[in-house]
Amino acid sequence: MTSSDVAAQVVELVGKSNPAAVAAVTVSRTSLALTRFAESFIHQNVADESDRVALQIHVDGRTASATTNRTSPEALSALVSSVLAAIAMCPVDSRWAGLTPPAGVHSAGNWDEATGTADPDARARAVRAFVDAATGLACAGYCQTLSMQAAFANSAGQAVTGRSTQASMDAIARTGRSDGAARTASCALSEVDGAALGAAAAAKARAGEEQVELDPGRYEVVLEPGAVSDLVAGLFWHGLNGKAVVEGRSFAQLGEQQFDPAVSMWDDSTDERATGLPFDAEGTPKHRVDLVTDGVTTGIPHDRRTAAACGAETTGHAVAGGQQLGAFPNDVRLAAGSAEDLVAEVERGLLISDLWYTRALDPKTLVYTGLTRNGVWLIEDGRLGAAVSTLRFTQSYVDALRPGAVLGVSRATESPPTIIAPVAWGCGSLVVPSLRLASWNITGGAAG
Repeated sequence: MTSSDVAAQVVELVGKSNPAAVAAVTVSRTSLALTRFAESFIHQNVADESDRVALQIHVDGRTASATTNRTSPEALSALVSSVLAAIAMCPVDSRWAGLTPPAGVHSAGNWDEATGTADPDARARAVRAFVDAATGLACAGYCQTLSMQAAFANSAGQAVTGRSTQASMDAIARTGRSDGAARTASCALSEVDGAALGAAAAAKARAGEEQVELDPGRYEVVLEPGAVSDLVAGLFWHGLNGKAVVEGRSFAQLGEQQFDPAVSMWDDSTDERATGLPFDAEGTPKHRVDLVTDGVTTGIPHDRRTAAACGAETTGHAVAGGQQLGAFPNDVRLAAGSAEDLVAEVERGLLISDLWYTRALDPKTLVYTGLTRNGVWLIEDGRLGAAVSTLRFTQSYVDALRPGAVLGVSRATESPPTIIAPVAWGCGSLVVPSLRLASWNITGGAAG
């Protein structure tokens, strides 16, 4: 049976088991293949193909859900029975927002057949290109291909399907005293340029060998796309998130100029570079949602529950586990600017490649602390100077983007950097430029 057939069968089973119940079900098949390498040698190829049936039932004012990875008739019947039994022990669901009504998707999803069927040799060629381009440096990382096919159905008559592929590479080159990293993601493995990534990582590693210590303080910074991706993702975990808004712990104020006019951001799973499905976990078709326009907060990601609580409409951002996590965008784009060379405009500051181990200290103001990674360089009189050792920062991400704080945004390139979200987030992407920011609070080195 196809995923659509399984979804329809589950909805029918619920109706037969309890005519008063309504159901929503997502059936997905995910294929993940990973080629890992270390010391410039491939040491592992792994692949996994899994089915997932996620069922939610609402009856008598109560809601329960469960999942299974089996699709036999017996397993599906057992799934329905277990959810109906669980409902009797659940509290009343006062925030139930009903089922998604019938509506067609705006795209079928971006699918590349060669990526969906890629074998280890195809990934190995990308790895070989990375290692060769690093010219003698020790290399480590991974090349991954991911494909997902899914169907959704509910008792209200909504039935949609979609599929998506994603290929990514994330790797480092090492000199023994420093690392350089490069990464990209795309719908197609053919667009993952291992040679370009390897050359970029090696150049960073060699440029970072001789490192100096830097005193704490506020510095003007140029954040490369890797660092910007962490900043942008941080905005959604605790701020631009419907659940955070409902609970009063979000900084977001619709219609307010909260960011610099140079900041425009949107989510669009119908974009030709998007790597997500064309509908969300509630079966709502996805479409472009403008989140920040010329610095003004214009949109909040919502699922049906948070939208109802705010008197708004769902934006198609429901995710599995959304009752705990909230609604999240899937394919975020930060508008590029026109700057040819951000470093050339900086009198004294820092060029930062990546941020990591970042944790929110204050979710309301989005004060984060974390470390730099994979290269920091001092900028003096518009030129790159000495490499700097690992730094700790404590910085409000919102304040870093406040009006007047964004001094430059890099221009779009033929192949905009795509930063893949962590695997745990599912299939999704961030496309961001580099940013020149007026102030970044450095609070110490790696030790504190």
